[in-house]
Amino acid sequence: MREKDRGIWQQTGWQQVLESVLGCAAGLQSLGLARGEAMLVLGDNRAHLYMGMLSAGALGCHAMPVYPDATPEEILHVVQDVRVRYVLAEDQEQVDKALDLRERGAPIEHIVYDNPRGIARYKAAGLVSWDELQAIGARRLAAEDGLRQALIELAQPGDPAVFIHSSGTTGKPKGVVLSHRNVLAGVRNAHRAGAFDFGEEILAYLPMAWVGDFAITMGAGVALHFTINIPERQETVPHNLREIAPTLYLAAPRSWDNMLTTVQVRMEDSTWLKKRLYDFFMQSALVAERGKLEGRAPSLAQRLLRPLGEWLVTGPIKDQLGLSRLRHAFTGGEAIGEDTFVFYRALGVKLRQLYGQTESSAFNAMHDANEVRLHTVGRPLPGVEARISDRGEILLRSESVFAGYYQQAEATRETLEDGWLHTGDAGFLEPDGHLVVLGRLSEVVHTAKGERYIPNYIENRLKFSPYVKDVAVLGSGRDTLAAIVCIDRESVGHWAEVRGISYMSYADLSQRPEVIELVAGAVRRVNATLPEGLKLRHFVSLHKEFDADDGEITRTRKLRRNVVEERYKPIIDAIYGGQASVTMSARIVYETGDVGVTERLLSVKEL
Repeated sequence: MREKDRGIWQQTGWQQVLESVLGCAAGLQSLGLARGEAMLVLGDNRAHLYMGMLSAGALGCHAMPVYPDATPEEILHVVQDVRVRYVLAEDQEQVDKALDLRERGAPIEHIVYDNPRGIARYKAAGLVSWDELQAIGARRLAAEDGLRQALIELAQPGDPAVFIHSSGTTGKPKGVVLSHRNVLAGVRNAHRAGAFDFGEEILAYLPMAWVGDFAITMGAGVALHFTINIPERQETVPHNLREIAPTLYLAAPRSWDNMLTTVQVRMEDSTWLKKRLYDFFMQSALVAERGKLEGRAPSLAQRLLRPLGEWLVTGPIKDQLGLSRLRHAFTGGEAIGEDTFVFYRALGVKLRQLYGQTESSAFNAMHDANEVRLHTVGRPLPGVEARISDRGEILLRSESVFAGYYQQAEATRETLEDGWLHTGDAGFLEPDGHLVVLGRLSEVVHTAKGERYIPNYIENRLKFSPYVKDVAVLGSGRDTLAAIVCIDRESVGHWAEVRGISYMSYADLSQRPEVIELVAGAVRRVNATLPEGLKLRHFVSLHKEFDADDGEITRTRKLRRNVVEERYKPIIDAIYGGQASVTMSARIVYETGDVGVTERLLSVKEL
């Protein structure tokens, strides 16, 4: 494990990691942490927090990470699932959050903190530094014969490895306990499919509360002895990515889009010669890559140009982005835009779609590196069985599938049946085994005219545009479809700057006639691919982004449709009432916890 601290990478060998994990486990036992209890983990990616999670797993306890920006109210719901007496916190901010939870009634007794800065004068009971915990554990290990080996052998395959909560798009998040067997079975399946190999180099930047981070960083990272690089903070991730140049990288479509936008912005500001070279070689590579996807072999000219383009253009771009050593590149979470996907393939990055879920330890299906199709997520992994139910739902069976939701028997019965996981996703299997995911089965709705559609399918295609960050498609029970669109501040802001369009704020930018027409162009492109009855006829460019703090999206940026439709009912009424504009007031929760209200006149654009 390597962690950036004040600009210098500090390296910890795996033997030393083991000793720290055992020291932490022995120390936690001394504080009274017992099998079956839970330890809440608060903070960003940190080496000691990962070690603490491994320690809890070694003791047969529930390591329960939550998103670092989660509010005390959101965490209170989580800790109501299981009695939490222990917290492992990153720094002063997270310690304050734990103390706040204690004041609100959470039965927190001990708070172990990693970064001591700002905590020296705290007098609250139960505060223990990471170094103190290690010292307690080291004394026990030195004094008690056999304790070290007993700790190593304590955990069994069926014991909990991590306690993660579902995204909660349709209600409160549900608790998912993944056993060591589940996690390692998922890693084994993915390894057999060529997702990664022993000794990979990764950047551990994904939220620790997301199953993808635990499955790759801890599951595969420990089992296959990766080199795990931990960024200094989230703001330094792009810089650290270039420093590290990992061999394995998983990112959401939005992250891949942002990187592409960065390249496009820099090229617009580049010299005439560099622009011409970029356009010439990238166009040749894009045409060749699209041909491959359609089953055509590259022409002789394209094959000859490729090495020169790699030397002059694509190689330097990959070096700037930190992708120069990348062997395994994945996108997951939702569909990725065709232009973005083809761009990275043309760049020489063998980007692949990965399909997974929290309930199945993150790994279900993926593309083979040399056999990708834009409309599929690849074939089910070795060790994963897949079939389609009579109602069109994707069902999965594997050792990686969890045993059930924590203390929710009814939800478990609905999700697990005869060993098959009901994913909740609609899809189908192609004759050669490729899996196609259409969207959430629960989101299949109908227009007033009986047209069947999945809003998320259309939303994802709208988000393929670099100018659209979030969108909510409307139309259930209505004659026509419409959308509420949130523009991407960075890409639209740069687009406006290049064209000399002035604006004062996000709200001002969103209502500029030129920006509304820009979004209209993205909507028209998606409409061209939709049947007549499902084309979007109206949209509103929202004056603010959908925000997790406002409850409009989850921490993983999934839309909470019921919240959006309730909060923006005046907009929906204006769209379907034939109005040309609507005045919208919106409640905003700031990072300080203060609540404000914004008011804006929004245009309703008809297409």
